[in-house]
This record gives sequence, structure tokens and C-alpha cells, in this order.
Amino acid sequence: MSAAANPRPRRSVLYMPAANARALEKAKAIDADALIFDLEDAVAPDAKEAAREGACAAASSGEYGHRELTIRCNGLDTPWGRDDIKSAGAAAPSAIVIPKVSSAAQLLAVSDVLDSADAPDSVRIWAMIETPAGIAHAREIAAFERTDAVVMGTNDMAKELRATITPDRAALVPHLATCLVAAREAGVTALDGVYNDISNADGFAAVCEQGAHLGFDGKTLIHPSQVGPCNDAFSPGLDELDFHRQVIEAFEAATADGRGVVTVDGKMVENLHVDEARRAIALADAIAQR
Repeated sequence: MSAAANPRPRRSVLYMPAANARALEKAKAIDADALIFDLEDAVAPDAKEAAREGACAAASSGEYGHRELTIRCNGLDTPWGRDDIKSAGAAAPSAIVIPKVSSAAQLLAVSDVLDSADAPDSVRIWAMIETPAGIAHAREIAAFERTDAVVMGTNDMAKELRATITPDRAALVPHLATCLVAAREAGVTALDGVYNDISNADGFAAVCEQGAHLGFDGKTLIHPSQVGPCNDAFSPGLDELDFHRQVIEAFEAATADGRGVVTVDGKMVENLHVDEARRAIALADAIAQR
């Protein structure tokens, strides 16, 4: 489904370890737009089955209010992947999150498992792009019929590329942009990767601003303290919304008068600015209605 057609906010997307019952309970009060109940990296091998049960129970509980619920499964190349995907599909979250996606063929195999579990069509796939193969095939991954979001796995991406994550993320920006272009072409959500230093509020704010400026819809998070600043960074500001409303009003008035050129605050306004204004206002309205 097109992200433009569906303005559901996905500014803050918080990973929650599904093996931790206390964390699952706490998530009910965290103001994140979406939650990822994690069965993969955050869960030890001997806790995988219990985590799966906890995540599926949480996803089907109806106790998380406005929060969009997803489950990150282990890959099909692991001993737990098939059972994770089948159980998650039956629990019917908004989406299942698949790590280290390298091709559309991999997503087709995942979709076949979902179908074998009679998962409803409403269960979409969030594809994590974390490897050189994933970057190289970002376009086909984003365009896969069940894909609803692409998620940047920046830690694994840096490892696989042998890149260093510096404060400005210069080594990753070209690859983030490649995946973002693929998401925009396919009309799906694009989510920036995590920020590891929980104690560095300024650094976190800087990468949120960078991600928003690049064009990402939101960011994946590893700690509840990151939710508020992330929501702020990926929300239209009041001044911005006021300008957008002026743009729409001026453009509509000019169109009614047969004028082809409009300026607002000394800036020329075209159709593309009106489209962006309407998108931002739709997002703000969706946030207000949560």
C-alpha cells in the first residue's frame, strides 16, 4: 500500500524483546507509533519458542491502543524461521519484519509460508535491508507485492560493508539513499536504522534530523527514551504547517483566478509544493487523530 495513500504515522518504531514479558507490558504505555516484537537478535536461542508465544499473544491481544504492531521473525535460513513466520501470520499483526532480505525471491518464500498458515492478506512484510545483496536488490524488494515498508538495518549494513558509522554517517548515506529511492518508487514506507548510543541525546537528535531531511518516514529505535525526540523530528512543525496551509490557499485562489504563478512569503509555489503541503497536513491530521 502506498505510504502516500496511507498517512498512518510511522515516525517512531520501537524494538521490544519478545522474551521479556515486562518489556511487552511496558510497551502498552510507550508513545511509539509502532512496535516491533523482536524474536531475532534480542532473543537467545533457548528463549526463542517462549518469545514467539509472547509476541503472538501480544500482537493479538488488542491491548496496545493506537500502536501499530509487528513481529520480527528469524529468517527462513534459521531453525526457528518457518515456525516464527507461521505463528506470527496466524496472530495477524500489521506486518512481519524479515531480517537480511537479499531478494524478492526470499520474500516470495516468506509469503508462501504466510499463505500456508492462512494468514490474512492484511499481514504485510517489512523488509530489512542490511547487506550488500539487499542494497543491490532494493528496487525489487520494495516493489514486492506484500512489502509495506523497507527498514534500514544500519548496524549489519556497516559490518557487511566494512564501513565505520561516524556521527554524520557519511559512509552509509549513499546506501540509505539508494534504498529510500526504491521505497519511494514503490510507494512504501522507508524507515531509518537505529542509533546505538542511548546516552547521547544530541547525537540522536542529529541523526533523526538527518533521516528526516533525507526523506525517511521515521526511524527504528532501541530504547523508550528515544521515542519522544524521534516523534518530534519526524512531525511537521506548527510553523511548517501554517506555511503549508498558506501555500494551498494561495494556489487554490490563483487557480480560480486563472493565474499560473503564485508566491508565498516571496517563494514561488508550484503543484509539487501543493502536493507536499497536502501530504504534511494529512500526516499532522493522522497524528492528531491517534
